[in-house]
Amino acid sequence: MQRSIWLICGTHMFVEVYLLMQVALIPVLIREFSMSLLEASLIATVPSLVALLVNLPSGILADRFSTNQLLFASMLIEGTSALLVSQTKDFWTLLLCVSFLRLSSPVYHISGLSQISRLAEPKQLGRQVGFHNALGNVGTAGGLITLAAFLPTVGWRWTYFFWAVPAIVWSFIVLGSAQLKVRVSGRPEGKKTGSLSKLRLILLSGLLAFLIVIGVREVGATSTSTYMTTFFVDVGGLTESTASLIFSLGPFAGIFGSLAGGYLAEKIGAKKALGWAILGCALSILGLSFASHIYLLVFAYVLYALFNNAVWSPMNTTVADLTPVSDRGLSYSVYFFAEGLVASTTPTLAAGLIQLTNVWLIFPISAAFLFASGIILQLLNQRK
Repeated sequence: MQRSIWLICGTHMFVEVYLLMQVALIPVLIREFSMSLLEASLIATVPSLVALLVNLPSGILADRFSTNQLLFASMLIEGTSALLVSQTKDFWTLLLCVSFLRLSSPVYHISGLSQISRLAEPKQLGRQVGFHNALGNVGTAGGLITLAAFLPTVGWRWTYFFWAVPAIVWSFIVLGSAQLKVRVSGRPEGKKTGSLSKLRLILLSGLLAFLIVIGVREVGATSTSTYMTTFFVDVGGLTESTASLIFSLGPFAGIFGSLAGGYLAEKIGAKKALGWAILGCALSILGLSFASHIYLLVFAYVLYALFNNAVWSPMNTTVADLTPVSDRGLSYSVYFFAEGLVASTTPTLAAGLIQLTNVWLIFPISAAFLFASGIILQLLNQRK
């Protein structure tokens, strides 16, 4: 594997450290700040909305600036924001700092994935993206493990401080990398197209139909990931630290799921691999809903995390397959914008439903959305 891809994947590991930390803290925030579930859900919704607004500008930047500059900006934003989060004393300041922290994700993902799709051999793209996602899961697991360790001892704020320093150090490592200073572009010389025309061509390439599948799937996946620790505490009767520890098993399973998703995308095709992964997600989350013992609960959750992470490589590979290489940054920004739009609104809607009923009901409903996305994907395949 090229050194430049290694550096991009290493950056992905740091970016994902805080991915699930906020949602894992929802039961803690409810207790610490005496909030309702609906109010606490803002920690998942507002940062996602902020990141959503940055997606399209990040796509334009990814096609105009070198990868090392954007990766440096992403890491610096994350590190400084995490330091600020570690010093917060009230919920609204915490929400503001976490929202700023989430800006690092679109700045990184659109630039990093665009560059991997350009540098990797077409036949090996699925495997390379799978490895990229696996390292992201290493970061997420590390974040949750440290949260579970710090939560009952020195407090959750120390987790943000613990990871902030290496993120800032890594920002200067990628900035000085000669391998990432050259921007690789597939745009023919002398050929220029307006941004609106490029966006229209990208959507007409088949990406728009694929985004329907992604949106329906995201409703189910976001609902479960946001309230998984709440489910463990309220329904499973576990302590907050135990729930965080079990939650951290998901990213470890995701390492293998990401690698398996990349391998399947390479062997049987991205769309078939995505279909099988979505089916596995739906069945395992349905099993989680009706698990009556803690061991069955943990097994079903780990199985769900395995399949849920297996979807990313086929999805990212499909975006690359459907869109022109010269505008890959804009293509990924459209993809992340659509995905983020659903992810940013779903937690609050789900919280409202939970307050009217209970947290358990979210899980079979999420399974239904996952089944629906798999069916839509098969219908699109038949039309192809």
